Amino acid sequence: MKSTEQINDQIQEHNSTASRTIASKYGDTVAKSFGYVTGEELSSAPAKMKLGSVRGNPIAIDSLKKTIVDLGTGFGEDIFLASPKIGATSKAIGVDHCDAFLAVAEKTKASRGSSVSNVSFVLADVTSVPLPEKTADLIMANYVIVLIPRKDRHLVFKEMYRLLKPGGRVAMSSGLAKKPLPKKLREEGGSAMGGVVAISDCDKWFREAGFKGAVFVDTKADMNAHSSERRAEMARCSNACGSEKKTDLNEFHGIYMIFAVKE
Repeated sequence: MKSTEQINDQIQEHNSTASRTIASKYGDTVAKSFGYVTGEELSSAPAKMKLGSVRGNPIAIDSLKKTIVDLGTGFGEDIFLASPKIGATSKAIGVDHCDAFLAVAEKTKASRGSSVSNVSFVLADVTSVPLPEKTADLIMANYVIVLIPRKDRHLVFKEMYRLLKPGGRVAMSSGLAKKPLPKKLREEGGSAMGGVVAISDCDKWFREAGFKGAVFVDTKADMNAHSSERRAEMARCSNACGSEKKTDLNEFHGIYMIFAVKE
């Protein structure tokens, strides 16, 4: 069995490889599909954009006039933001497994009338969406992966690949683990820490699904300020472990924008 130190070294090496990927041919292909000249230009995007335009992916729908599918749409916030930008003849489809969420989304749609006539919602699990293959020009999946049971997470990536047309794009936002938490902190951290996806796993699932990889862009969000509840939990963990040093969540986690293209 590999030691924690060996695993840390592997993940750090993977992170370095992922960074180099941004400058690779595929990284440039992904960047150009989102309106950037090179992967390096895409990697600097977080400093230039206001996060939250589409929950972390405001560049995802620029100049898109076709079909968007939002996996894990919730109340439909991202779909309603995208709707006027893609035009009335395009389609904005939100998918969620929670009927209560979609009931709220449908009420919002009804209240907005013809201005969101291109919006529709599908009640389904994001690992098995009842839409034809090659439906989407763009798939969004923001802060969804951590909500999927671990054993099923890879299925989301396979489904994204199936749903995308050739040349179609993925634009995701997610909290990702930069390196494993120490065992004690992981145990004491509870659910706030337990469900975080490793960058290496996310990249592996993209590749296994058929993508050539993905571009991971660190938004440089301050994870210590991002969640006061999580910070408090981690502080309690540190005390329980007898550590006098304050835990810096930025060492372990980050919020990433993730981009890929189906070639």
